[in-house]
Amino acid sequence: MTSTQTPLRGRVIGGGTPLMKKWNLASESGALKDVLLGPAEGFRWMGLENAAWSSLVRDTMRKGYKFDKQLAMRQHREMVSAYESAGVNCHFLPLDEHNPYQVYARDSSFMTPYGAVICQMANPRRRGEYASCLRFYMENDIPVYDMVSSGNFEGGDFNIIADKTALIGYTDHRSEEVSARQISEWMRDEGWEIKFAPIDQFYVHIDLMVCMLNEHVAAVCLETTEDDIIDFLKQKKIEIIPATFKETMALGCNVVALGRDRILSTLGAKDLNAKLRANGFTVYDPDMTMFTWAGGGVHCMCQPLNREAA
Repeated sequence: MTSTQTPLRGRVIGGGTPLMKKWNLASESGALKDVLLGPAEGFRWMGLENAAWSSLVRDTMRKGYKFDKQLAMRQHREMVSAYESAGVNCHFLPLDEHNPYQVYARDSSFMTPYGAVICQMANPRRRGEYASCLRFYMENDIPVYDMVSSGNFEGGDFNIIADKTALIGYTDHRSEEVSARQISEWMRDEGWEIKFAPIDQFYVHIDLMVCMLNEHVAAVCLETTEDDIIDFLKQKKIEIIPATFKETMALGCNVVALGRDRILSTLGAKDLNAKLRANGFTVYDPDMTMFTWAGGGVHCMCQPLNREAA
């Protein structure tokens, strides 16, 4: 450990931070070996507590959908079973009954090849989720790369699309530009190429509209993704499988690459699932409405910890 490193900041100031030894996370598309999920036991819909922070929640409230705890538990078990069927080891954040949305494990932190970044949540009712993240990472020998300190930032806005290349989104609502720039400075010091992806707060996070499927293919909502982002993907020779606006707004584009052309999607993404299968992907599609109606999809619910090289 250098003089600039501490247990809560493994980042070497100025760059040159060593890669993790036990864990590997250099892409969003290599074969997934270990994933961090949130516990379903404490999950409930936050409703008005979260409506100001999610257009998806506001839509659910307008439509009068109702929460069914037992159905949520069954759907969560089906998702876990899909991971296990794909040979993925599932790890779980320690339960904190004061934080029902810790089930969306991508929001409160994100992984880099050097360790985890602890995020600053926008909704005051969710800010305590950082505590379970820190406990999990420190108890499982996963370095904490650093902690966001300049403002709000949530993990769904850090999107690795190629080797040492990431999209960093911000809405100045859930994630803020000032925090996106703080993170970009860290990563650029490590030799990364960063493309900023400012989006309207209606779309929440960049991973609602751009998700990697394998090293060379991404699911993208063309109607919501800015032309410069689409051009950037094409410059990286990434083929695009389009997701419809309707399915994207129901979190249908928010999928997880399991590696070896296997995708965790949801039952509701029927159009995208058909396109994926037509392109040779194996698709796991559990029904996840209790979670998507609450504002997060399967990509929002997972934090990849360990992947094989893409």
